[in-house]
Amino acid sequence: MINFATRKTTCPIGHILAYLGCTLLFFSQLSARQSGEINAYRLSGDEQVVLDGRLEEGFWGKVGAATAFRQQEPMEGQLATEQTAVQVAYDEKNLYLGVRLYDSEPDQIKAFQRRRDADLSTDDLFAFILDTYDDQRSAFYFEINPVGLMGDGILRTGQGARINRDWNGIWRAWVSQDDKGWSAEIRIPFMTLSFDPRNDAWGINFLRTVRRKNETSLWMGHQRNQGIERPQNAGKLRGLSDINQGIGLEAIPYAIVSRNSSKELPETSPSQQFSYNAGGELNYNITPNLKAGITVNTDFAETEVDNRQVNLTRFPLVFPERRDFFLQGANVFQFAPSSNPNPYFSRRIGLEGGNPIPIKHGARVIGRIKQTDVGFIQVRTDAAGSLPGENFTVGRVVQNFSNESTVGVIYTRRNTDGDSLPMRETFGADLNLSTSRFLGNKNLQFESFFVGHTPNSYDESGSLLDRSVRGLRVNFPNQPWDAHVSYREFGVNYAPAVGFVPRNGFRRLQPTFTFNPLIDRSKGIRELSWQYYFEYLMFMDWRPATVNHNLRFLGIRLESGDIFYLNVHQNYENLDFLFDVLRDGRYLIPEGIYKNRGYSLEIQSAPFRKFGGNLRYKNMGFWTGRQATLEADLFCGLWQG
Repeated sequence: MINFATRKTTCPIGHILAYLGCTLLFFSQLSARQSGEINAYRLSGDEQVVLDGRLEEGFWGKVGAATAFRQQEPMEGQLATEQTAVQVAYDEKNLYLGVRLYDSEPDQIKAFQRRRDADLSTDDLFAFILDTYDDQRSAFYFEINPVGLMGDGILRTGQGARINRDWNGIWRAWVSQDDKGWSAEIRIPFMTLSFDPRNDAWGINFLRTVRRKNETSLWMGHQRNQGIERPQNAGKLRGLSDINQGIGLEAIPYAIVSRNSSKELPETSPSQQFSYNAGGELNYNITPNLKAGITVNTDFAETEVDNRQVNLTRFPLVFPERRDFFLQGANVFQFAPSSNPNPYFSRRIGLEGGNPIPIKHGARVIGRIKQTDVGFIQVRTDAAGSLPGENFTVGRVVQNFSNESTVGVIYTRRNTDGDSLPMRETFGADLNLSTSRFLGNKNLQFESFFVGHTPNSYDESGSLLDRSVRGLRVNFPNQPWDAHVSYREFGVNYAPAVGFVPRNGFRRLQPTFTFNPLIDRSKGIRELSWQYYFEYLMFMDWRPATVNHNLRFLGIRLESGDIFYLNVHQNYENLDFLFDVLRDGRYLIPEGIYKNRGYSLEIQSAPFRKFGGNLRYKNMGFWTGRQATLEADLFCGLWQG
């Protein structure tokens, strides 16, 4: 137990005492770190949190801390050079984190970013996850930097797992800097989270980066094949009891009134026209694990615009979902994300060619029933111009079993007013077997899936195999060896009515092997890297269509954090149709076989530098000629908090 205070100390003795106290705290909490458990402290009625980031409240002295963070980078398993202590308290409605991040050079703390959910690869940061079901499969992710920027997301384990940063929870962070480093107080309302109130234990883990040292440390799961995005390697938060989400009711109404005034002639009186519009969303927690929502006359005026993309390929680009109604619980609808069969793509609802289609009403149920994740969406769109109104239905069920594995099914249906085909349905199943204990402490994953759909028109020919996709994948995501191999088949008529398919009618075999050994730090090099990527894509009659060989001839990551890659490429294309590169008839590529070679150079500067960025040069054969591409992503950080 220790009471963290942030009063400034200007004498050297003060610094010495502070670091001695920190060292004693590490060893006093060593047993807690080794067991991977911390206890949450229940605030009494007269104990209040003054949210200023300073941890000066008396009750913090009664709260046990998670300490003795260990390095993932650069010296795996060594104690962090700048230590961190995290305490957790709670009351009936909120969870509180008190965080002390010691730093021997507080004037060197890096904090450039100010926009929510900004990329914090340039900054010092503190991040943590909450596995509120303690099922080692999903978690809420939160991060802050030393000036209080907040980022969050949701993650689900499995192949291709990543943090969905489009999710924005309701929470706050207060940060303070002093001569010991920086500290933070974080408040998360329980209404933001989904959890089972009968469980008194959650999965929890913490990560910290010290950017100037290129150092990453974690409380638990510090090995290179583990990390903050793996709830399987998290510790436990115990002692939670008598918590609730309130009535769990949220209303988001809107109303728009506009007036249009016009005059036909200068001497005539102006005519005025008024228009009105209103609608909104209503969300309700049926149980702490199951949330329902309805939307009426939905307005997406505040939705972030898409990033511009340039497409020089033969196939359409995918743009991510940004509308909040469809982002809620989006991780439940993930289906074989590493292979991208995409039986459900939410941008097929209420959007056509990038233009919005009015949504009259919709309903959503997302959550968990015991060990089963469920998701259901029903949406009705209105007619728009020549486009008729439509009904959309999406259902997803994922059953968790064993320690880290799942099996799931998905169903979608699309009904179009006046269409001769009454409905278009899609159905699929996926299996994910995963373990983090292969050969003792290695990760191993297996994924398989099948998706098929009914005909999209009465005159459509072909069998179910032509309207389906199937595949499997084996993944070995570890360090220094990382490898996977996948095989999948997309039928020639595969086009799910509520999905997204950039290409069909192919078979694809794709293995990748990577070797990333760490190097003696005295040489100024932290890591070397080699990788071989092979893609063999065939037509359905087994003729080769595309063959790619990509070899990372050498990758170097310096101790400073700067990265250099040299790659060589070889490409084979069997073009079976006339390709209009710019879609304007100026550059036409005739049918035929094309073989090309090339190379690429990539330089990434250490993110903590005030001037830097990424520079990539690629010189590669491009159909009948050559293409030289220079890409630069530069930044200039002239100030920080």
